[in-house]
Amino acid sequence: MELRFTKMQGCANDYIYLDCRAAGVPQDIAGLAQRLSARRVSVGADGIVCICRAQTPGADAMMRIFNADGSEAKMCGNGIRCVAQWLREHDEVCADKPVLRIDTRSGEKTLEYCGGGHWRVAMGRYSTQAAAVPAVGLGESALVGVPLTAGKGTWRVTCVSVGNPHCVTRVEEVQALKLEQLGPAFETHACFPEGVNTEFIQVVDPLHLKMRVWERGSGETWACGTGACAAVAAMTEEGLCPCGADVEVAVRGGVLPLRGDAERNVWMTGPAVTVYEGTATV
Repeated sequence: MELRFTKMQGCANDYIYLDCRAAGVPQDIAGLAQRLSARRVSVGADGIVCICRAQTPGADAMMRIFNADGSEAKMCGNGIRCVAQWLREHDEVCADKPVLRIDTRSGEKTLEYCGGGHWRVAMGRYSTQAAAVPAVGLGESALVGVPLTAGKGTWRVTCVSVGNPHCVTRVEEVQALKLEQLGPAFETHACFPEGVNTEFIQVVDPLHLKMRVWERGSGETWACGTGACAAVAAMTEEGLCPCGADVEVAVRGGVLPLRGDAERNVWMTGPAVTVYEGTATV
């Protein structure tokens, strides 16, 4: 069977996009994500994004995202921008809409078209509460600047839920990290019963951060939209970034501008690029 797909990327966070609005999500989606995401021997990607029928009245579509290991994630900031761009390019109803509403496993998100393939996403409200992440064994309330022992070291971390779980820690030099060794120690840590995405942050100045990210289910990726939101949220909670200001997060694939407010809402702006369209034999 031939499977039609669109390869898209946002700041080099690349996924295989499937139009599942009519036929539904493929039955073996976990296996497909594992096979098609394998780099050098297949299409290669950080996972598969399924564009599905909307579940909320008035929404334009629903996004479901499956990591390279086949596990399902609740939300992807770079991925949802690409879904909006895909709808703009492939759906006549959505082609000229300045604002799109897309359902996700972590609720409906609103996206505003900024021109030139860029979208501004209202990511919603973040939380540092242990139960929201979820996290155990680190405290029962806000997890801001708490110690965590992982990978033969003790780290000062801030845990953030942005619709999915994140653990953010500050380092002196992100490029010096051996992320392939550190990442799994955080991802599978006993304190995170559902696993966790981990962001290693270098604070250049209060308005500029550098980030490397180890994504749950995908390993190191060149960008992570929710991770960038978590990074700004964490540094704001720790008093290192000003609330209400535009903060730029530099990742391996580009730069993501973000802004938070006093109610802990976060907005993210970034590109969504179609790489190519093709078919895969599955």
